[in-house]
Amino acid sequence: MNDPRQFCPVCASPLVRREVNDFERLVCSTDTCGYVFWDNPVPVVAGIVEHEGQLVFARNALWPEGMYGLVTGFLEPRETPEEGIVREVAEELGIQTRITRFVGAYGFARKNQLLLAFHLIGEGEITLDPELVDYFHVDKAKAEYWPGGTGMAVRDWLRSQGYDPQPRELPEAVKAWMNRPPDQS
Repeated sequence: MNDPRQFCPVCASPLVRREVNDFERLVCSTDTCGYVFWDNPVPVVAGIVEHEGQLVFARNALWPEGMYGLVTGFLEPRETPEEGIVREVAEELGIQTRITRFVGAYGFARKNQLLLAFHLIGEGEITLDPELVDYFHVDKAKAEYWPGGTGMAVRDWLRSQGYDPQPRELPEAVKAWMNRPPDQS
């Protein structure tokens, strides 16, 4: 697939690949322009939601069977990460939450994202947004994590609570889906 970033957004000259600060980057081909596409990671909020004393894992409608994860989402303009995760959980699970703590920041290179993970306590009846197709509750002592992305936040939070979570072996369909090229949904 061709890279959609073919032309400089400043002067419309073609972009070329050159090494800048020890990384190959797209840069303007016109020496006087100086544009560099830095490709900085996008911040994404993630919520470890505790509801009725258990953790909630949800399945996005675009994900394959057997793949569940945390509620995540992008920040809106001028929104703090704390406001963003509370909004995302309210939109996707239909429950009100309060943040108990920031768990950590986790790189997710495959999607060029920086995950900002929070632990939240939720109240109310879960009603799924159309973006989600399923969810389940799991006891904290039985929760597993997948060794990447938001799974590392789940692992770290559970360990901070005195649990010894184990990595989850992903179904083959999920592994294949996760190993596809990043530009495919």
